[in-house]
Amino acid sequence: MSSYVTSIRSRIGSDLLLLPGVTAVIRDGERFLLARHRHSGTWSLIGGGVEPGEEPSEALLREVREETGASVRIRGIVGVYGGEPMMVTYPNGDRVGYVTTAYDCELLGDAVADGEELLELEWFERDTIPRLDRRDWIDRVIADAGRA
Repeated sequence: MSSYVTSIRSRIGSDLLLLPGVTAVIRDGERFLLARHRHSGTWSLIGGGVEPGEEPSEALLREVREETGASVRIRGIVGVYGGEPMMVTYPNGDRVGYVTTAYDCELLGDAVADGEELLELEWFERDTIPRLDRRDWIDRVIADAGRA
């Protein structure tokens, strides 16, 4: 949790907090790189929060680097997502609603799960993703990513 969010949490407790986020749609043709997240155990895309004063594209590059050690090239914006599907309650009870900008990305090196936020990384074909234990909102993002 960033010092900015920690500061807000000290005042509002676990109440709902609306935060800007970024999501990396890292793909190679019809394969997508997904991460199994420690806090939920489910598969999802890689991403995180935008810090105060940070450009969303810079936040995306930082989040991917922090969580996987890899760099990506941003090819464009897939879309912007929010609402009920983007609501999360963390194990400590903190509630967050994200409004996330999803970026179409190309992986530029080897990626390894950091073991702290991400348990594992794996490439999945588009048609196998609906069978995963996953965050449902990624279906819309992957559909919006189009076909290679």
